[in-house]
Amino acid sequence: MTPIQALQQYFGYNQFRHSQEAIIDHVLNKQDTMVLMPTGGGKSLCYQLPAVLMQGLTIVISPLIALMKDQVDSLNLTGIPAAFLNSSQSPDEQKNIAIRLKNNELRLLYVAPERLFGADNRMMVFLKTLNVVQIAIDEAHCISQWGHDFRPEYLMLAGLKSEFPGVPVIALTATADKLTQKDILEKLNLHKPAVFISSFNRENITYRVHPKKNSFSQLLSFLEAKKGDSGIIYCLSRKSTEALADDLKDAGYAAAAYHAGLTNDVKARNQEAFLKDEIKIIVATIAFGMGINKSNVRYVVHMDLPKNIEGYYQETGRAGRDGLASNALLLYSPGDAIKLRSFATVENNKEQSAIMLKKLDDMVNYCQLHACRRQFLMHYFDEQFPDNCGSCDFCLSEFTKFDGTLIAQKALSAVTRLKERFGANYLIDFLRGSRSEKIWAEHKSLKTYGAGADISKADWQRYLRELISQGFLRVSEDGYSAMQLTPKSEAVLKGDLKVELIASQVTDEQEHEELNYEAELLADLRHKRQEIAIGENLPPYIILSDTTLLELATYLPQKMDEIRLISGFGDVKLAKYGRDFLAIINNYSAAKGLSSRIKQNAIKRERKAKPRSGKLSDTFQATYLLYKEGKNVTEIAQERGLSPTTIEGHLSRYIQTGELDVYNFVNESKIPAIQDAVEKYGSAMLSPIKEVLGDGYSYGEIKAVIAWMNKEA
Repeated sequence: MTPIQALQQYFGYNQFRHSQEAIIDHVLNKQDTMVLMPTGGGKSLCYQLPAVLMQGLTIVISPLIALMKDQVDSLNLTGIPAAFLNSSQSPDEQKNIAIRLKNNELRLLYVAPERLFGADNRMMVFLKTLNVVQIAIDEAHCISQWGHDFRPEYLMLAGLKSEFPGVPVIALTATADKLTQKDILEKLNLHKPAVFISSFNRENITYRVHPKKNSFSQLLSFLEAKKGDSGIIYCLSRKSTEALADDLKDAGYAAAAYHAGLTNDVKARNQEAFLKDEIKIIVATIAFGMGINKSNVRYVVHMDLPKNIEGYYQETGRAGRDGLASNALLLYSPGDAIKLRSFATVENNKEQSAIMLKKLDDMVNYCQLHACRRQFLMHYFDEQFPDNCGSCDFCLSEFTKFDGTLIAQKALSAVTRLKERFGANYLIDFLRGSRSEKIWAEHKSLKTYGAGADISKADWQRYLRELISQGFLRVSEDGYSAMQLTPKSEAVLKGDLKVELIASQVTDEQEHEELNYEAELLADLRHKRQEIAIGENLPPYIILSDTTLLELATYLPQKMDEIRLISGFGDVKLAKYGRDFLAIINNYSAAKGLSSRIKQNAIKRERKAKPRSGKLSDTFQATYLLYKEGKNVTEIAQERGLSPTTIEGHLSRYIQTGELDVYNFVNESKIPAIQDAVEKYGSAMLSPIKEVLGDGYSYGEIKAVIAWMNKEA
């Protein structure tokens, strides 16, 4: 059986994603491999599919008991025999699994690292009597003290290569910067490993950061349109998770808390209810990693600041694992950063403390960012990305700018006269001429006291955030968060440098492209899935994912052969559930006079995933109109107060729709070389293409050709 045949038979997909096929080939050739792939990108398949094809046992090392059970249930349901060994099982259950292992009845065994290298070494001795053909190390970043989730027990895995010489090891993680990647490779002693780094872009997630003020009201406003959706909400403390879960229940939401301080029974009960869609919201601590593989989480909310970008990226990545449109909201307060600085310090380890504090600063910079959030995340993981993603709060907004030099001078002058010793709130009260006793008496006689009385407190808060993001002010790192000048401040104070601030912001809440599905039928299919899930005591998304149900409700397959063309229906699931769902679709179609649309799905699969089209926002339209007036990219960028890269991105979208001609942007002789590079390296990252092509080709030309290659019919 070939890998693609196994993919169809067991998992119900007809094509690989990211670098899955190349990774699987390396493992089948017994080569060590390290895989960096975003959450929801299909990491597990990279070792699960070889486990099907290799005659023997695959050992999977995972730190999370909940995730082990989830994956084992899912594998068994697809016809792949798998089991786990952990502390939640009785001696009889563990003995039964040992017998199945001796009889070569299992293809995958999930274990925790501490169990693998127990004090008496019995587990290792036993495993060495079996035909082990592959070792997979999930959450591999846990081995690095520079990673965001260091676990000392993972250090024991360094002995795996000597215990199992000749057995390929595949290390997998969703989040690791360059320092952590290097650490993983060194500590695991991998032999000439192939390293695969997929694009970190989770294009189906919309990222938003809002200033925190009356956070519960903000949360309720966000949840209003999402009452039927599953979501995860992260808080900083155990106490706040329980209080928030209670408040949400009082507000009519099905919610429960989940943190390390709860009893195992309560944690298991709450998690099970969440996985089975009996409750819709889990409120968890940032510090506690949940082994959640639930594919239909539609949103992740951070009520408090995460400690680092890696953790934030991984936690937001728990939304939309099924590829459907999802949201990530973070409520930011500078006070959260002050609280976290003390947690970031590692006792008696200056080097690690410095790295942890730098990671926290990067997180704060992300929150205070006045640019594309997705680009910031991609750059953090060393991936090039254009400066307008079209699906974060910054890129979904239209900004009107004005000359804010005088406002900036007032703020910078006030910081100077206050000797860079006071925080933002004091500075604003001072500028607004507050009569409060908290303003020092000697400060009330200073020239700039009350100089900004005509500007509201909210606007001053916004202006200060912008001045920080533009590098004219900075926040001190001594724990007091005092406003301080930067090397750029002097030029503004002297009047040599103009400062532009935002006058107003209009958010264009574009949504991701939705399939044109039958809503009533989708509800019926979900009801049937829930019914089956209860009968089999499994989470609904393990029976069939939301993506699969959405395709059923869109393409209305009328025969079993047509259901086979729907993503997620492998041989076992087709035989087990196909007729149940087919009967519902047939009855619905007959009642509504509808017929199969499966040919549309075939066309979609042939095209693969093209960038979403649809209505272009007003900001794209404004650029297009200026271009049609005869203005070039540089002129449009200057007139609109945007970067030339953003303007090129706007115009590329019109090349894709066919309204602009690619030859207006790229010399015809250059197109074949660019096209060849894109086909070889893919279009997810532009920097490898640019590097191959050299200085004679611009990013704008590359974007234009990619848009032309994706031109809509």
